[in-house]
Amino acid sequence: MFTIIGLMLTGMCVGYLFRKRNTAWIQSVITLLIWLLLFILGWETGSNERVVNGLHTLGMEALLLTLAGTLGSVVAAKILWQATAHKASSASSAPSEEPSGVQADGDAPRHATWHALKGSLVIVSFFVAGALLAWLHCMPFDVAQTDIGFYALAALMTSVGISIGSDPQTLRNFRSLHPRLLWLPLCTIVGTLVGCALLSVVLQGRSLTDCLAVGSGMGYYSLSSIFITEYRGAELGTVALLANISREILTLLTAPLLVRLFGRLAPIAAGGATTMDTTLPVIVRASGRDLVVVSIFHGFLTDFSVPFLVTLFCSL
Repeated sequence: MFTIIGLMLTGMCVGYLFRKRNTAWIQSVITLLIWLLLFILGWETGSNERVVNGLHTLGMEALLLTLAGTLGSVVAAKILWQATAHKASSASSAPSEEPSGVQADGDAPRHATWHALKGSLVIVSFFVAGALLAWLHCMPFDVAQTDIGFYALAALMTSVGISIGSDPQTLRNFRSLHPRLLWLPLCTIVGTLVGCALLSVVLQGRSLTDCLAVGSGMGYYSLSSIFITEYRGAELGTVALLANISREILTLLTAPLLVRLFGRLAPIAAGGATTMDTTLPVIVRASGRDLVVVSIFHGFLTDFSVPFLVTLFCSL
C-alpha cells in the first residue's frame, strides 16, 4: 500500500518538474495500463477454481449483495455531494474541474453517455478476455502467479501521479476542497451496510450478519474472504470473494455513468477500499483530478475499517 502511494507521490513530483512540457501522452499510457490490469484481474478470476466453481450457485447472491451495497453507498454519496457541491463551488475562486464529457447539471448530450458506455465496453472486453483465456488454459504460464500485475499497477500509479503533478490547477483544487467531503468514508460504510441489511430481508438462506459481513469487505476481496472463510466457512467466503471482486469491477466499468447518475463522489463511494490504488485512475478520469486527495483519504479509511467490521459481524 505505502509503496504504491509513494510511487504516485514520486510521479507527482516528476510531473511538477515537467509541468511546462507537453505531457498529453501520459493519458494514452494510463489507458493501456488500465486495460492490462483489467486483463490480469480477469485472468485471476478465471484461473481461480473456487470462484469459477461457485459461479452457478453463489454468483447470484454475490451479485445482489454487490448491487445492494454499492447502491447504498452511492446514494449516500449523492446526498453528501448535494449538500456540499454548491457551497464548495461558491467558496472556490476558481471553477471546479469537471471530468471530460460530464456536466454538473446533468444536461449533457446523449452521445456523451454513449461515449462513456463504449469506453466501459472496451474495458469489460479486456476483463472477459483474460477470464476466458485463463479458463481455457491458453497461455504457457499463469499470469496470476507472476509480478506483472504489481509492476503494471506501479507503472499506472506513477503515470497518474505525473498526470496530476503536471496540471497547474491541481494544487488550487486541493485548497478549495470542502471539509464536508472528509465525511465520505463514513457515508460509504453506512450506505453499504444499510443496503446489505435491507437485502438480507429478502435474501433467503443468509442472515443479517452474513450480509453485513460480506458488505464490510468494501471491495477488499482478498482479506475479507479470508476472514469470512475462517469465521463462517468456505461457502460464505466464496460469496464474499465474488461480491467484492464484483464491486471493484463494477466501479471500473461504470465510473462515468455513476458520475452522471449520482454525482462526482459516486465512483469513490462505489470503489470502497480500492480508491487509493486500483480504481483511482478511473475515478480521476470520471470525477476529476481535484478529488484525488478525497479518493486516497477515502480508500485509506475504508481499507482500515475492513478487518474490524468483518470480524465484528462474523462474531455476532
